[in-house]
Amino acid sequence: MLKRLAAVTVCLSVLTLTGCGQENDDAPADTASDTTSESSEPAGETTTCEYPSDGQEPAREVEAPDTEAQAEGTVAATMTTNFGDIGLTLDATAAPCTVNSFVSLAEQGFYDDTPCPRIGDQEGFGILQCGDPTGTGSGGAGYSFADELTGDETYPAGTLAMANGGPDTNGSQFFLVFRDSQFPPSYSVFGTIDAAGLEVIAAIAAEGNDGAHPAGGGTPNKDVTIEKVTIG
Repeated sequence: MLKRLAAVTVCLSVLTLTGCGQENDDAPADTASDTTSESSEPAGETTTCEYPSDGQEPAREVEAPDTEAQAEGTVAATMTTNFGDIGLTLDATAAPCTVNSFVSLAEQGFYDDTPCPRIGDQEGFGILQCGDPTGTGSGGAGYSFADELTGDETYPAGTLAMANGGPDTNGSQFFLVFRDSQFPPSYSVFGTIDAAGLEVIAAIAAEGNDGAHPAGGGTPNKDVTIEKVTIG
């Protein structure tokens, strides 16, 4: 489900699963919370995370992330789309459990060949929402995890944040902010988008959308596909 991004009072409308893309608010469904992926072990300072089942069938079979997460530094990632590459810098210091989940899903190919079903482009609200392989806004990886918030979060252009369907319902869905947006500090910020990536998203927004999403924006007029997400 595209998590609810309501504008101004806007509640990131996440269609069921996680955050801004799931209406159950983007909580990916993956029940194997005690299994681990084959990601390399974190170096340096670490923290312990929990990824319990969200009770939903995962959109794709994946293992839940390892519970030990890197808790310092940054991780580079590239989201390759049919419009071009979007460079990301993931902030493991600010959001270790979120980054740990995103990296695990990316390394398992969860995001490969998946649609970004929502673009919001009105004043005070500019986001591209992705992370649900079903493209319905209600799909996820089968597990959820807690918010990583300070209460001081803001969402200027260049922000990478989790979509959700309420407190502590993070899953696989996320949104990329390409225009300064006014949201309450309810969505975990876990990275930034590079300048070239913002240009790619602006090109997507320029294609327009059907305006059908109740919280703003809608389905892109031209299909947007994540071809792969590369870590490092």
